[in-house]
Amino acid sequence: MVESTTFQIKPLAATSSLRALAYDALKEAITNMNIYSQRDEVRLDERKLSQDLGVSRTPVREALTVLEQEGFVRFEARRGVFVIKKSKKEIVAMIQAWSALESMAARLACESATDEQLRCLREHFPEFYEGRPTDHMDEYSDANIRFHQKIISLGGCDVIQDITSNLLMHVRGIRNAALRQGDRAANSIKEHVEIIQALEARDADRAERLVREHGLGLARHVEKYGDYLD
Repeated sequence: MVESTTFQIKPLAATSSLRALAYDALKEAITNMNIYSQRDEVRLDERKLSQDLGVSRTPVREALTVLEQEGFVRFEARRGVFVIKKSKKEIVAMIQAWSALESMAARLACESATDEQLRCLREHFPEFYEGRPTDHMDEYSDANIRFHQKIISLGGCDVIQDITSNLLMHVRGIRNAALRQGDRAANSIKEHVEIIQALEARDADRAERLVREHGLGLARHVEKYGDYLD
């Protein structure tokens, strides 16, 4: 599955909780887009959103207000609503936070995931074992994100999943951009395979360390190559 770089949204079914449905639809669309694939600001048109969702502008505005409170969008007088982008410094801090959370999820996965769940990691991510990432970069970029989400899921901690879901819209785009810079893709493949091996062996100390080092390596990479974020 190739990640979309555009804002895609589905119409809503009629319900008494249109604000909640609008919120879910808008958050999913924002999270799934790669906001760092373009330098221009991403502006959201309330009128078009209401048309796309098939609802009035009231639940759309209410949903956007909640998303503003959560740090996903910002309102600007006489300009509209914009998806929030982070600076390089902010992105590095978010990656560091993600690394801490994901490394703990890896430790928890070693302790609580089933044998089948750990054994299936190789089957679920053939991109790490077949050819070079540069030969199928779009597929590898998608697998890269799914892999890190899978580790968090295997940890079985709802709090970690909730927190990282709010970081995903920023970390997703940066991870994909980083794979196309320097030798990050080749190194990433090796590190992913080592992480899978540690998880399969239920070596919690090693899995936690490898996941943390992998994430902090991305933070260092962004510090080196991420001037385009400012």
